[in-house]
Amino acid sequence: MGPSLDFSIALIAVAPFIVAIFAPWIKSFTGPLAGWVLAIVPAAIFALLLTFVTPVAEYTVVQAALPWIPSYGISFSFFIDGLSLMFGLLISGIGTFIVIYSGGYLAGHPHQGRFFSYMLMFMGSMLGLVLADNIFTLFVFWELTSITSFLLIGFDHSRQAARRAAIQALVVTGAGGLALLAGLILMSVVSGENSLTGFLGQAGTMQEQPIYLLALLLVLAGAFAKSAQVPFHFWLPNAMEAPTPVSAYLHSATMVKAGVYLIARMSPVLGGTPEWFWILTLVGGLTLLWGGALAVRQTDLKQILAYTTLGSLGLLVMLLGFGTKEAVLGAILYLCAHSFFKGGLFMVAGAIDHGTGTRDITALGGLREHLPVTFIAAALGAFSMAGFPIALGFLAKEEMYLALVHGLWPDLFFLAVLILGNALMMAVGILVATKPFLGPLKPTPHEPHEGGLSLWIGPVILGVMGISAGLFTDWINHFALNPIGGSITNHEVDAHVHLAFDLTNPAVWASLATWALGGAIIWRADAVRGALRRTGQAIGWTFDIGFDALMFGLIRFADAVTRVLHHGRLEWYILLMFSVLAVVLYAPMLITGTMPDMPAFPDLTFYEWGAILIAAAGLVAILLLRTRLTAIVALGIQGFAVALIFLLFGAPDLSFTQFMVETLSVVILALVMTRLHLDARDPREFEVALRDGAVAILAATGFAVVLLSVLQLNLDLSLTEFFNETSRPLAHGRNIVNVILVDYRAIDTLGEISVVMAAGIAVLALVRLRGGNGDMPRGIARPTARRRRKAS
Repeated sequence: MGPSLDFSIALIAVAPFIVAIFAPWIKSFTGPLAGWVLAIVPAAIFALLLTFVTPVAEYTVVQAALPWIPSYGISFSFFIDGLSLMFGLLISGIGTFIVIYSGGYLAGHPHQGRFFSYMLMFMGSMLGLVLADNIFTLFVFWELTSITSFLLIGFDHSRQAARRAAIQALVVTGAGGLALLAGLILMSVVSGENSLTGFLGQAGTMQEQPIYLLALLLVLAGAFAKSAQVPFHFWLPNAMEAPTPVSAYLHSATMVKAGVYLIARMSPVLGGTPEWFWILTLVGGLTLLWGGALAVRQTDLKQILAYTTLGSLGLLVMLLGFGTKEAVLGAILYLCAHSFFKGGLFMVAGAIDHGTGTRDITALGGLREHLPVTFIAAALGAFSMAGFPIALGFLAKEEMYLALVHGLWPDLFFLAVLILGNALMMAVGILVATKPFLGPLKPTPHEPHEGGLSLWIGPVILGVMGISAGLFTDWINHFALNPIGGSITNHEVDAHVHLAFDLTNPAVWASLATWALGGAIIWRADAVRGALRRTGQAIGWTFDIGFDALMFGLIRFADAVTRVLHHGRLEWYILLMFSVLAVVLYAPMLITGTMPDMPAFPDLTFYEWGAILIAAAGLVAILLLRTRLTAIVALGIQGFAVALIFLLFGAPDLSFTQFMVETLSVVILALVMTRLHLDARDPREFEVALRDGAVAILAATGFAVVLLSVLQLNLDLSLTEFFNETSRPLAHGRNIVNVILVDYRAIDTLGEISVVMAAGIAVLALVRLRGGNGDMPRGIARPTARRRRKAS
């Protein structure tokens, strides 16, 4: 079916930002109920998105657009299809429980209202991203997710670790965002489209373009940085410095899933090539194993879950790299299953920390009687994470194995990678759900206790959904897999996922191998953790250390450049500026080999010759005088001569302005120079004068040549005619020059006035910062002949 218009899509993306403005006041009025009250917003968005399920299942694309920059065809445009609807439901649905959870977890925090504002802005950024159609709209929300995550990760800004993690996440994901913008613009220029629906309408053509590989690398760089693929992965575990509600939301439904969304969305546009296959499968497979192995190595509950998120993201990227129907369906099922169990398990980790005062898995045990509901939630999440029947995770695992079991190389190689990666994550999930709760009770920083309703309602419901969803395969096939798979593959998909345990199916045997290997890892968890830690210590270097070295090197490089270019010597600043100016003036003419013809010298009257002679006399005086004060006065003679020339050639307004500026300049500069006692003789060595004179003559001659070139062109009077025709009716002014200054160039004039004002304030400060006896300002020494020779 064709597209339909529904402007409620724009409201979905904007509503969280509007409520975020008032969140602190709502918190102050509602107190401990703030989380429940503010959760109405994502719950309402979730309910509104549910109304799109039926039309989207019938392959209807719902669109809306608000004008932004119409002259360039840019608008805030949004659309809903199967893929964006799935993400929107996950973001708003899980976001509802996260907001409720935040109210209990941060109860009593002095800045809880500000936290709610950041969280709602984060939610709105992610919703806008997955619903955006125009590529510039997409980029705006893409960067907003980085900015809002920076605020959330660094929420506890009094801790250096939180500030460092926030900056690291912003640098990595922000740099990736710039690469993404370059890739999208490149694709837009080639295709003539600036929307995702436009790209999808030309699916299959981008792969034939010469810039395909460059565009692919740029887009994937943005996606990999956002979704923490190796080697951009290190920012994600460090982001655990954020409060637990942020970690739960960031890992389950937002931020890191943005890269996966982008790859899935671009599959029809950039996929189907060997480059796409090998980049995604190799990077995704490496990230899967890297995250799974490092998860087993950790002992902090949040760090353990963070590294399993790395593995899960790698798994999704690898499946999207294959791009087959089964691989895509497996990725869809696993993305939903991961959102459920990872959001729940992170909230479980926060509840354990809240109830015991520690997250160290080696220091926890026997909590099942003290935190019974949390234990149930942990067991439900781990059951789906392990992929046991009947959970949604089981359906996902079976489908992804089905995509690879019937192939040869390289399918079998990546099948082995999948089995090992899933086994590692299964082991971690079981350990998180059992180690803190089973066995004898261990002493903790404070008496273990169960949290309130707001802390466990979210993980329990998500855990139940992660398991019960596997029982409704018919509904999943029709309302989820078919439209979502169709969005990713750009053609209709007929899914037949069903719950079965057929031993004749090779995918079942792959699952059995996964469970067996996962069980072995659980059995020898301490030994595996010790071996991984010893390996890490032997290597010593990490990507995190590499990031610090890179940032330190960047700062040192910037410092070195600053020392070279900003050394504090005004003479060298001016010399460099005019040298570069001379190069800019002559280089185009030398490269193109074009030089203007010298025009005939005009016939001048005796008074015009007089103005030129006055200007020449001022120039000679400037060159001959040896004190700066008298040189300034001579410079005024030069300015007066120019003003006289303006007057003689029919520009009285400009001439009057020039007279005023020159008079004020001479008076003010003379005053400053007198107060600073810089009226002593200032001799120069011959070689310095020769150098400065040569640069000055080159720049001046270059300007003359360029102006002569301009004068030889046909005079375009269109702008003059425009000002003549519009100054009176539009600006109500007869003096066209004044109208240009205060109306057509008002911002430019304001900038000029601001610069003059700033310069005046600086001069005033410099004059007043003098010693009590009228000496030089502190820190400014009189230039001696020796110092001048050294500077030159």
